[in-house]
Amino acid sequence: MSVNFNQIITQYKTDTQSVYNTWFVDNDQRLKAFRSIRRGVIQVIDDIKNKTFPNDFKGSSLEFVLNCIAEQKQVFVGVAHPFYWKSKLRIPDIYENQANKTAFGQFLENCISAKNEEQVLREIVRLDALKIKGLGPAVASIIYYLHPTLFPPFNTAIVNGFNTLFNDNKKLGSWSEYLKIREVLLNTNSNFKSELSNDLGAIAGLCFEIGTQKMLIGKDQYLSETERKKFEKSIEKRQQEISEEKQQENLHTEMQYHLLKIGNSLGFDVISAVNDKSKNHCGNNFSFLCLNCFPEINTDKDTSATIKLIDVLWFQKNTNNIVGAFEVEKSTSIYSGILRLTDLFYSIADGDEVFYIIIPDSREKDVVLQLSRPSIRNSKINIKYILFSELRAHCDAICKFGTDITIMNKISKSV
Repeated sequence: MSVNFNQIITQYKTDTQSVYNTWFVDNDQRLKAFRSIRRGVIQVIDDIKNKTFPNDFKGSSLEFVLNCIAEQKQVFVGVAHPFYWKSKLRIPDIYENQANKTAFGQFLENCISAKNEEQVLREIVRLDALKIKGLGPAVASIIYYLHPTLFPPFNTAIVNGFNTLFNDNKKLGSWSEYLKIREVLLNTNSNFKSELSNDLGAIAGLCFEIGTQKMLIGKDQYLSETERKKFEKSIEKRQQEISEEKQQENLHTEMQYHLLKIGNSLGFDVISAVNDKSKNHCGNNFSFLCLNCFPEINTDKDTSATIKLIDVLWFQKNTNNIVGAFEVEKSTSIYSGILRLTDLFYSIADGDEVFYIIIPDSREKDVVLQLSRPSIRNSKINIKYILFSELRAHCDAICKFGTDITIMNKISKSV
């Protein structure tokens, strides 16, 4: 290999605006997405089994899965496009063809339950042999979220970066090409695992950076005037995206702070998501507001891990009884937040808990739509929503005059 891989990895990791730092290692939503996507895939499988999966992508459980992935932005921009139903071409042919739909559902079920890479590889070969029109290795981005240490995501930018990095000419749209790329990335990642990660998202992100020309390899590469302008434009766009994401994250932190402050004032024990305890808002450290450790909850390991990622929880003083749970959803999927609250409900519910989605004012229609889903509306779970502006405006008044959780009814709404 003619490139200096150690130098490239160092450049990739030290660039504060690279996807390594903005998506892979500094993104709480990336971690939360794994559980939501897995739950979504299970729903796709169930819908296909029960013959309730629609004959279009829009409104399907598969759309939810791809939206959760697309919310990771940067690396996954456009990930849903290959799954849009193109009626004139009749692709991907998993909506109107029942046999293909069933095959796709069985593929997902076998992948999600697979215990090793051989089992997943066998399913890929089997799916490829069916030659379902329009159903190519874009599916690998779903598999990545089921087996992140075994299968990298796959898109045009990643392929372009791979070809530049390894001086290759692999093509998009072929499972066999994807498997060859995967093999090279696995071997390379194994050699540089201490600098990268067991999670193949790190090395895929490196390919993405190179493939989008956000990262240039070597000092002797020169760009034409057109290429230089294109490169500068992409850098400006990335800086703007990162700035907007930072503003959104600051809003998220602010809302968490208000909820922790209110919970304390009402006499509850409070805690933030386990990966948020190091945060602070205007000099107020979350660690000074929260419990030192998460109370024991009698549930399975996976569900417990999901519950610990809920943005804010209120407990009855000196107990493990949850009285309130809050998910702050800025630009991410409201439904994924609802799923986390649903996990909590079915784990600990005794009927007294209240669950809240905290949203920007501009997303009120979105939350009403999601809470109106029959599966949510007909369940026993009590989910209300609170607008950012209401929480911010009335936080101090609630702290001053509130005596119990019912004070939240003043600013929350139901569907």
